Amino acid sequence: MNTMRVNYQKEQEKTLKELEKAGMVPSLLLHGCCAPCSSYVLEYLSSYFNITMLFYNPNIGDAGEYEKRKKELLRMMDEMPFRYPVSYMDCEYDPKEFYTAVPNRSEDSEGGESCFQCYRLRLEKTASEARRGGFDYFTTTLSISPLKNAQKLNEIGQELSEKYQVPYLYSDFKKKNGYKRSIELSAEYGLYRQNYCGCVFSRKEAEQRDRT
Repeated sequence: MNTMRVNYQKEQEKTLKELEKAGMVPSLLLHGCCAPCSSYVLEYLSSYFNITMLFYNPNIGDAGEYEKRKKELLRMMDEMPFRYPVSYMDCEYDPKEFYTAVPNRSEDSEGGESCFQCYRLRLEKTASEARRGGFDYFTTTLSISPLKNAQKLNEIGQELSEKYQVPYLYSDFKKKNGYKRSIELSAEYGLYRQNYCGCVFSRKEAEQRDRT
């Protein structure tokens, strides 16, 4: 597929309509970064898939922050209603995986090449687990953030789909008020909303923004 000027949300909607028409409810391995970003995505996609949420985020630089985000995600999943089942898959927390995959993060700001390396790290884990677990699709919640490059996420997802032979569900979840809805759900469920992506570098950038 030509990835130039693709409306990834429309591509996703096309897939969802095809699944509905066929009467299919496939399995989806969904990488989730935190509860706020996952809230709308789960609300939306749980009407079409049996979802397993994969919490794989070695980019989070602090173990306490990692556990806080994980517990908040689990609480939200327990409290939110879903049409089809939503389950959880945990991963061992090993931040060395992030620093190995993204050795030069301090050299550019959020949204740069090092962030793309981080996208690939987390998406590759999701794709490999989707292949190992026999899932029908895989994708990530990351495209809901206005700070994340949806085109790059989908390009990487398609590349890994071909590598692991599992279909990637295209997305740009921020569209059609997806990001706005995530804020509404965060307020409704009292979710902890962090002001940085997770890594120590994005945290420093957030602290600098707060001081200005």
